[in-house]
Amino acid sequence: MKYFKSVISLTVICAVIAVLLALTNSITAPIIEENASAAANEALLVVYPDGGDFTQLDISTYELPATVTEAYSATNGGYVIKLITSGYGANMVLMCGIDGSGTVTGATCLSSGETLGYEKTYGDSLKGKTAEDIDAVETVSGATMTTAGYKNAVKDALNATIILGGGSVDIRSEEEILNDNLSEALPSAEGKFVSWFMVEALENVDAVYEAENKTGYVLVSGEEFIAIDNTGAVLSTVADDVKATMEANAQLIINSSTEEIDISGVADMPSQIKKAYKTTTGNYIFDAEAAGYGINGDEYTRSNETIKIKISVTASGTIIACLTEYQNETPKVGDVCAKAEYYTQFNGKVETEFEDIETVTGATVTTGAYKTAVSKVFEAVKLLEGVA
Repeated sequence: MKYFKSVISLTVICAVIAVLLALTNSITAPIIEENASAAANEALLVVYPDGGDFTQLDISTYELPATVTEAYSATNGGYVIKLITSGYGANMVLMCGIDGSGTVTGATCLSSGETLGYEKTYGDSLKGKTAEDIDAVETVSGATMTTAGYKNAVKDALNATIILGGGSVDIRSEEEILNDNLSEALPSAEGKFVSWFMVEALENVDAVYEAENKTGYVLVSGEEFIAIDNTGAVLSTVADDVKATMEANAQLIINSSTEEIDISGVADMPSQIKKAYKTTTGNYIFDAEAAGYGINGDEYTRSNETIKIKISVTASGTIIACLTEYQNETPKVGDVCAKAEYYTQFNGKVETEFEDIETVTGATVTTGAYKTAVSKVFEAVKLLEGVA
C-alpha cells in the first residue's frame, strides 16, 4: 500500500513539473526566439547596416551561382547573401550585403582556413562596388588565390541579387560558355572538343578546337567561332575576306605534319630541351623540362619532378604556342604554371621581348624556372638553323 501511494505521489509531482515546464516554455520560447532572431538580424546588419529587418528566402526555387547557400531580403529592397567559396583552401564562408541599386554595402568573412589572413580585410575594398566595376578591384599580390576567390564570390552575390529580383544573368562558367559556343558553331561534334596545339602560325586565329569525333574544327578569332569541315571548307557564315583567310588556315591545320629531329649530337643544345620536331612548313616544336620547386624546393615538400612544357616556334624565332603538359608543383601556388592564363602569355614572344614576362610572386622558383626553360627555345632554333 505504501508503495502504491509513493507511485501516485511521484506521478503527481511529475505531472505538476511537466505543467510548470510547459508554462515556463510558453513564456520563454518567444523570448528566446526573439533574441535569436535579433542576433541573426544583427549579424546581417554588419554587412547591410541600413537593411532593417531581414527575411530568409527559399532559394531552392532559383537557379543561383553554386557558391550561394543562403539569401535574405531586407525591408528596404536589398539583400544579404551568404556564400561558401574557395581561396587558398576550401570552405571560405562569406556574407555580402547588396542594396536595392546593386551596390555592395559590405562584405565579411565569417570563417576560413586561409593562411595569411587577407580574407579578414579584403571585403573593405569591395564596398561600394557594382557588377560593372568590381572586376577593376585588384587581387592582393602574394594572396592571389584568397582574394580572387573572395572577389569572385562577391560577383556571384551580385548576380544572385539580380536573379532574386526577377532579372536574368549568365552564371555559366567560362568552360561552359566556351563549350556552348563551340557546339553552336559545329553541332556535329556533339559537344565534345579537344584543344589543338598550334604548331602553325595561323592568321587571325587565337585558338583551334578539334571535334573528338573528327567531324571538323572550330577556329576562334576574337569573339567569332568559325567552323570548318575535314576538307577545309568554312561552314560558318562570315565575310568573304574572313572566309578566304580561314580556308588558308584550315589547309595548314589539315596538312600539318611533324618529324622528330635527332638532337643528341647537337653541341651546346640547352639541357632543358629534351626533344625537337620540325614541321613540313619549317616550324619547330620542342619538349622542354623546367626544374621548378618540385626539384629545388625543400626536402619536405618537393616532388622531385620537373615541369614538362611543349613549345612551338617559327624558324625566325617567334613562339607560336606554349603549353604545360605536366607539373607536380605546390597546389594553389606553383601550379599556377598549369593555368592557360599563365602559359599563353609566352605566345607571340620573340627573344627581345622575353624579359617582359615576370615571375609570379609566391611562386618565384616555379615560374622563374619555367621562364628559363621556355627561353631556351631561341637558342635551340639558332643551333638547328645553323646561326648560333
